Amino acid sequence: MTTLRAFTCDDLFRFNNMKLLRSRRGEACWRAEDVKVMKKCGRVNPHSGLKYTSPSVDWGSRGSQHLFRGLCEYLAHWPEYFLVAEAPGGELMGYIMGKAEGSVAREEWHGHVTALSVAPEFRRLGLAAKLMELLEEISERKGGFFVDLFVRVSNQVAVNMYKQLGYSVYRTVIEYYSASNGEPDEDAYDMRKALSRDTEKKSIIPLPHPVRPEDIE
Repeated sequence: MTTLRAFTCDDLFRFNNMKLLRSRRGEACWRAEDVKVMKKCGRVNPHSGLKYTSPSVDWGSRGSQHLFRGLCEYLAHWPEYFLVAEAPGGELMGYIMGKAEGSVAREEWHGHVTALSVAPEFRRLGLAAKLMELLEEISERKGGFFVDLFVRVSNQVAVNMYKQLGYSVYRTVIEYYSASNGEPDEDAYDMRKALSRDTEKKSIIPLPHPVRPEDIE
């Protein structure tokens, strides 16, 4: 039976072929608020092109130590939003990482999905949907108005999955993802799902025009 539990720092050493960290070159991006947290504990700059990590990473290297401290600091700030799915044999099947942020007065207090990943051999089991459901339940308990996430415009598989889970495109963020190898930067969709506190669903009314990363609060 699959176990869904809180993430611990020890789990950082137990990932196999699962994506551990995603930068703006990955499918989930660290936002400005996340960068501040990471910088505080090691000057990690997620926008500099950090690659996916695994147990093959040399955690003794300076960069990896900064990354490790940054993730642990993130975990310390929002432990309830950091969850893993564990197989009966102890393998980590997937994880979700998020946070609560925004203004209550402006009805923008919400849950944010920072990263979601499921190992290839455990996909098509509904784990991503279950992890998303848990994060939404946590956001409901915290009185959030909605849950949001960012995804590449070109990643139609992910976009369609989130739509099936009840998310819709709130706005397009121009050149949100930094490109590499001379390729152009890529736009992102900011997708949202209203929670019960937003009775009028105002938080998911689409913006009529795209925005730039620096315009995101």
